[in-house]
Parts: sequence; structure tokens; C-alpha cells
Amino acid sequence: MAGASPFVNNRTLPTTIDLADVERKFGDVVALERTTLRFPAGETTALIGPSGSGKSTVLRLILGLIAPTSGRVLFDGRAVPAAEFPALRHRVGYVIQEGGLFPHLTVRDNVLLLGRHLRRDPKTLDRRLDELCALTRFPASATGRFPGEISGGQRQRVGLMRALLLDPDVLLLDEPMGALDPLVRAELQGEFREIFARLSRTVVLVTHDLGEAAFLAGRLALFREGRLVQTGSVEDFRRAPAEPFVEEFLRAQRAAAW
Repeated sequence: MAGASPFVNNRTLPTTIDLADVERKFGDVVALERTTLRFPAGETTALIGPSGSGKSTVLRLILGLIAPTSGRVLFDGRAVPAAEFPALRHRVGYVIQEGGLFPHLTVRDNVLLLGRHLRRDPKTLDRRLDELCALTRFPASATGRFPGEISGGQRQRVGLMRALLLDPDVLLLDEPMGALDPLVRAELQGEFREIFARLSRTVVLVTHDLGEAAFLAGRLALFREGRLVQTGSVEDFRRAPAEPFVEEFLRAQRAAAW
């Protein structure tokens, strides 16, 4: 699909992102302590940890919605000037819980919103919508419906389609399946993992669910109170926990699963 898409930007590889000694404060409150973390090109990384641990702050820093108090966010080894962030965001897809859809717009209008704003060719947008419906298994016959007329799982598919419209190098997902019931969530997890594999893009996923993180991502980054505690696989966490909190987190996740 991607090779034939008119939106492909012809990059040789997806983008590598680095947090280089990044800190973010809101007044006297430290939302993210000094953090150095790499998101390798073409790989999926899951950010996990309790609420308020700094996971969503990392996504907002990557997207340029907030600036680091100190340190740098690098894309392919380069710090992006503030003036270039609007263009950079066209290379980054962003998915939030419930898809963040506009309730007064149809599925079609939600997905194509940015493309129309950028005055892309209408016929090209129509072809792209067809591609995305096929990719996400969303019924093309339902694109005239409004978000309130489709299921929660379908709204997440629409949110993903909208994020992928411009064929971005990077995909950021903030608790995309947190509000879904377990059966729908399990089905969507399988579909998202297949999509990530097919696209070979750099994906950063925020989730509270350790099982979901391990299923979707090749590497996990565990945060606590704004501090990066440990990176690696679930097995790394079990075999060599960096501190007692890692073991506590694993136990709490097992308890929640039951």
C-alpha cells in the first residue's frame, strides 16, 4: 500500500527520535526528570507506568505541543526549530483515546480534514480514504456516518485512519484502547499489531496495560513520577528489575489481570 500512495514522502527509513537529557517542568512541578531515551526507526516502543508518571508528557514533547525546559528532542539526530514544528507535525500521526473525533463531522470528513485543510487533490484524498478503510478493515459503506453512530472500536479505527492520512513517518498513540471493552480491545490489539508490522513506521504507544504493551511493542519504557525507571522487554523486567518498583508494577499488573 505505502509504495503506491501519493502521500509517501520517499524517505529511505522512518524517523529515529531521541530525547537527549530532556527535562520538562510546569512551574515548580517536574513532569519529566532529565531523560535520555531513543525511539529507533521503524520500531514500536511502549511507554508504561502509573497515571501521572510522565508518559503523555513524552508524547507532547515529541509532537512539539510543549517544549523541553532543558535538553533537546532530536529527529534523525537534528533538533527541530520551533518554526518548523507545524511542518513536522504533518510527518507525525497522533491517536488518542476514543479517536478524538469531531462529533459533528462524518467519518469521511474526520479522516480527510487535514488533507482538505492542506488543499490536497480531492480525487487523491478519495483514493487514500479507500486505502485506509482497507488497511484498518473499516467498512467503506460507513464513512458517511457520524462518530456517535459507530462503535468504540470503529471510532479507534477512524482515529488511526485520520492519523495515517498523510502517511507519516512517526505514529504516536496515547491510550488508544483504554476505553474499550476487553473483547473489542483484544481484537483491535491484533489488528493494530498487524498494521504496525505492515507499515514499518516508528511507533510510540502510551498504555497502562503491561500485557498490551508487551503484545504491541518490541521494547518497553517504564516511568514513575516523571522518571524513566527501566527500558527493555517484560522478560528483562522480570529477570533483572532495576529497582523494587519494577517488581511492584509487575505484581500489580498480574493482580489487575485477574
